[in-house]
Amino acid sequence: MGDSDTVQQAVGFLLGLTDEDTADRIRARIGLPPATAENAATIQRRLNRAWTWPTAPASVVLWVLEQDDPALNAVVWRFVGNDLGLRRALARGVPFGPGRTKPLAVRSIHERQEPDIPESYVRYGLVGALRKANSMPAARAAASMVLTRGDWATVGAAHDEFALPGYPRWALSVRPDCPPALRARFGSHPKFTHRLRQAGVLDSPAQYATAHGPASRVLEVLSLGHVMFPARVREAEDALRPLVRDHLGGREEAWAVLAQLIDTFHGTAPELVVTAGAIA
Repeated sequence: MGDSDTVQQAVGFLLGLTDEDTADRIRARIGLPPATAENAATIQRRLNRAWTWPTAPASVVLWVLEQDDPALNAVVWRFVGNDLGLRRALARGVPFGPGRTKPLAVRSIHERQEPDIPESYVRYGLVGALRKANSMPAARAAASMVLTRGDWATVGAAHDEFALPGYPRWALSVRPDCPPALRARFGSHPKFTHRLRQAGVLDSPAQYATAHGPASRVLEVLSLGHVMFPARVREAEDALRPLVRDHLGGREEAWAVLAQLIDTFHGTAPELVVTAGAIA
């Protein structure tokens, strides 16, 4: 098995989907260190490394933000650099979790880095700026002022009254925090859904667990789910658990094959599990 921390955490996540006795036996067989509680410094190091990956889908960031944890927000701050709306929301302490309305604590350095308020917003207001946007840069700037649930409701009502132009709909729909029902009203043609895939907008953690790769990277992010997005990680676990049970189970040789493959495997986690089970 590869010695990298990524590989160990990825395999460890899958072993966590089995029972404790099986996991301990497999760890001993493939040379994986015993499962131990991680200290704060180790978790922080893993969090920092996780967000150096340019391929992490935007929706993963949203699941983290839904925890409304200022410490986690500080970790993902640099990852949302190109998303003016999320950066502005973080700078203002906007909560993302269901039912939460109280502003979050924000580091002063982040407050000072809020993007400039678009001139079109000052002149025309939220809906007016969106309707005036006739280019993608203008649309992104106007969309960056959509921050709260109230803002999204205002945008939805305006769109239902008279459809927003294409650029603003595009800029809003690729925001991971765009309400799914509103995103569906913005469009559904193949080009539209392709843009969503490119932006990393996912339906659920289950989709991330089963449809994204490479498997080692996805599984390492999921191994941090209990810290980054505990409210959503179970969806990913539930999607992968039947595959682990059916194709790996307690077979030591199957797990040994998986441990050998995972470091260089470019497919998804389900493909990795099925392949390892078939080879063994």
